[in-house]
Amino acid sequence: MSNNLYDRDLQYWLEQTIQQLRNREFESLDIEHLIEELIDLSKVEKNALKSNLTILLAHLQKLMVQYDVPDMIKGSWYSSVLEHRQRVFNNLSDTPSLKNFLVEAIEKAYLDGRKLAIKEGKLVKFGIRVPEESEYPVVCPFSVEQILDEDFYGL
Repeated sequence: MSNNLYDRDLQYWLEQTIQQLRNREFESLDIEHLIEELIDLSKVEKNALKSNLTILLAHLQKLMVQYDVPDMIKGSWYSSVLEHRQRVFNNLSDTPSLKNFLVEAIEKAYLDGRKLAIKEGKLVKFGIRVPEESEYPVVCPFSVEQILDEDFYGL
């Protein structure tokens, strides 16, 4: 078993590190693990943005490709677009520097969203047309402005 507090009890290590910072006890900080935690924190923020963009882009694609599904089905996609677009706005508002990562996040999230839209499209029932994979563009057809436009639904 490790003698390192970080390995034994992360929560206690965090509390101790916060106290050391407050007391300006910089010489006693566990710098390597502190850097590791800050890097992980940065990844969490970026992953939250990418996750929300993935769902938003998946449903924008479904609205674009599966335009002929009944309104009842489309309704849940519209709701999801509204919810995840608001989450993206919240991500960007809470962490404004994420705007610098937005284009890259969209590129990464679009491919995941495309994959999700294709998989979900294959699950349709009740005589609804199953779209061909080729109907989903390989490159994101939506601009950043459209993705962030509260009145845009991929139609």
